Amino acid sequence: MAESKIKFSEGVRVFVYGTLKPGEANYKRYCADKIVDVKRAFAAGKLFGLPMGYPAMTLGDAQVHGYLLSFTNPEILNELDALEDYQPTRAISENLYHRQIIEIYDSQGLSLGWAWVYLMTSERVYQLKGVLQLDGWWSGCGLTPKFSYEL
Repeated sequence: MAESKIKFSEGVRVFVYGTLKPGEANYKRYCADKIVDVKRAFAAGKLFGLPMGYPAMTLGDAQVHGYLLSFTNPEILNELDALEDYQPTRAISENLYHRQIIEIYDSQGLSLGWAWVYLMTSERVYQLKGVLQLDGWWSGCGLTPKFSYEL
C-alpha cells in the first residue's frame, strides 16, 4: 500500500483502540510524553479481542471506541510501525497490522477529520481466533473508562 500524501496541520494523528490508549500497557512507553492532544473518539469498524492479550480492528460498519492522539513529530510513526509489526514496503498479508488513514468521529458523530489507524485483515483475525467485541471497546487492564468522553 502506498503511503498517503495527506498532510495534517496539527502534526501526526493516530486513532488508538488498544494497548496505546491512555492507561493501557503501551501508552506510557510510546505516547505519554509525546502527545500534544488527546480526544475520546470512535471510528467505523469491528473490534476483536485476541487471545494474545491485545485487540485488532478491521474495517466495518460498527463503532470502535478509542482515542485520537496528536503528535508533533512524524517520527512517532516509525516507533508505532515497529510495535505493530508493520513495514510499508511489505505486502499487507506479510504485516501483522497495516496502517491506513480513516475518518474519526467525536461522541456526537461529528467528524474529527482523518487519522492513521492500525488495522488487521479479517483473514488474520480469523487465524488468530479473534473474538468480536460487540460494544466496540477493549481494555487490557480496565484503567480507561468505558464510553467516558472526558479525560
